Amino acid sequence: MEDREVILDIKNLRTRFATHEGLVHAVNGVSYQLHAGETLGIVGESGCGKSVSMLSVMRLLQVPPAQIIADSIKFKGEDLMSFSRSEMRRVRGNEIAMIFQDPMTSLNPVLTIGYQIKEPLKLHMGLSDDEAAKRAAELLSLVEIPDAESRLNDYPHQFSGGMRQRAMVAIALACNPTLLIADEPTTALDVTIQAQLVDLVKQLQNELGMALIWITHDLGIVAGLAERVIVMYAGFVVEDALVDDLYANPRHPYTAALLRSLPRMDGSPGEALEVIEGLPPGLLQEPVGCPFAPRCKFVKDKCREENPILQEFAPKHNVACWIDIKTGEFK
Repeated sequence: MEDREVILDIKNLRTRFATHEGLVHAVNGVSYQLHAGETLGIVGESGCGKSVSMLSVMRLLQVPPAQIIADSIKFKGEDLMSFSRSEMRRVRGNEIAMIFQDPMTSLNPVLTIGYQIKEPLKLHMGLSDDEAAKRAAELLSLVEIPDAESRLNDYPHQFSGGMRQRAMVAIALACNPTLLIADEPTTALDVTIQAQLVDLVKQLQNELGMALIWITHDLGIVAGLAERVIVMYAGFVVEDALVDDLYANPRHPYTAALLRSLPRMDGSPGEALEVIEGLPPGLLQEPVGCPFAPRCKFVKDKCREENPILQEFAPKHNVACWIDIKTGEFK
């Protein structure tokens, strides 16, 4: 991986939201790099900051109430934090594309599918309407929608849920982006369609050579898709490792508990799944100590007093924890 170019380099990203109750600390100092062609999974429970961190990178949050702060967010060497709105519009949909969770709210219901695919082609690539229409039909065929040319004139409500999500993939791929961000794109789909969509995105990534960030709470999807996994909790990155190493040797108590809560094919009949007791912390204040401490069975006094930084435990395996979960003692 080291011989591949770093295309995204995020340093100390923090995102806050001003609310009537106070300042919500949604993302709390996230830092990582993504290499060209790499597939990165970002996992964690709802509200942990997965989607907000990517919307912050894309600068798609309304400011205010949002506050996006970072030492730098470099994409292909350029700091996106210094970009104007018009410069970000040049990047979005062209070099960085995003597939959203619910295609019915992401697609405009009063515009045809063809119009919505043609729009980025005309805006970013300067194609004529006829050229864009031809390319739009090719894109719908690429995402395996049958009779693609005639479907260009259909509206989103005339597509099934799985076909709408495929149309979203077609729009995202229209300008051959360097980076594709998929924000829980299979959540609203049944299991069979989920598998088809994951296979489709993997196939297209291999063909087009783009980097992929897949945001999900489903560790099963990540296992067969990602090269590397980042685990988030309460706005922090708590573990970052290659996928096989993370599943075989989780080193953060939260990651280990998440994996133990998955159904297993080799489990005993009638064996109950593990439940992580307690609730995530409220985000109106930044945690003083480790955010997972109230739910952690390994917790020590130091965990409640000081939040550990993310540091290397083994090659390509970073963990934010004071405790060695194999022994239950300090590292």
